[in-house]
Amino acid sequence: MLGVIQDCFKETTLPELPEVEVVRRGLESRIVGQRLLDVIVRAPRLRFPLAGDLARSMAGARLIMVSRRSKYLLLDFARQSAAGDQSGTLLVHLGMTGTLRFETDVPAPGRHDHVDLNFEQGTLRYRDPRRFGAMLWHPAREGPIATHPLFAKLGVEPLSASFDGAALYAATRGRKVAIKQFLLAGTGVVGVGNIYASESLFRSGIRPTVAAGRLSLARCSRLAEAIRATLNESIAHGGTTLRDFFGSDGQGGYFQNECLVYGREGEPCRNCGAPIRMVRQQQRATFYCSSCQH
Repeated sequence: MLGVIQDCFKETTLPELPEVEVVRRGLESRIVGQRLLDVIVRAPRLRFPLAGDLARSMAGARLIMVSRRSKYLLLDFARQSAAGDQSGTLLVHLGMTGTLRFETDVPAPGRHDHVDLNFEQGTLRYRDPRRFGAMLWHPAREGPIATHPLFAKLGVEPLSASFDGAALYAATRGRKVAIKQFLLAGTGVVGVGNIYASESLFRSGIRPTVAAGRLSLARCSRLAEAIRATLNESIAHGGTTLRDFFGSDGQGGYFQNECLVYGREGEPCRNCGAPIRMVRQQQRATFYCSSCQH
């Protein structure tokens, strides 16, 4: 089942890492420390069926931390009972159209409001029109969340101290795949989705079709810096909202207004004036400037 989950999630686009990080920060500031009163599941079939005992596993636990690994939100709960330590982590993937919103004045559920996590001071509601998201409960007794099979093949976090030009250079050695596709694969570095790969490659002056293994250490260093800067800029702008993404407060992001190449086919490059081009790489749109990127 987990192998199927991994394969299916490769198809998804938004939300990407900045959007998930925006949600994480919003939740961290509003619900950490609260006790979960109960869980209401209206539609157990998301991309995969929700566990039938999800409410029993989680109710009564206190949320102690909200973290992120790649595009997964990790909600850590602690609970001690007569049965022993029943702590665990709820893994949440938003898929393509999923949102998590924390409501203190909770409206009546709509058609696509599938799961409510009712806390002491409000409700965390999961909405997903296409049901491509997922919620998985990982009991603490099964080991550290870092060892979960979903994370086994994931690369380094791009906003961590471990990610730099040397790390990217080492990961790309011998790789004949185009650098854009290498970034999207998530095995060398995670969370650099389609929008941010195009933007980062433009900012570092690297053509998206160049073989990853041909990049020098100097070019990998420029690319690593561009990736970090692009992701941080998007987070500061609340992420990118093309259609479905909204943060935990219901607000959309506006990084799309800052994009230098993504979605700008035919428009003049803001550096040199040449028209921005679009090509398809494995059925994904890639935007670049043929003059600025080599």
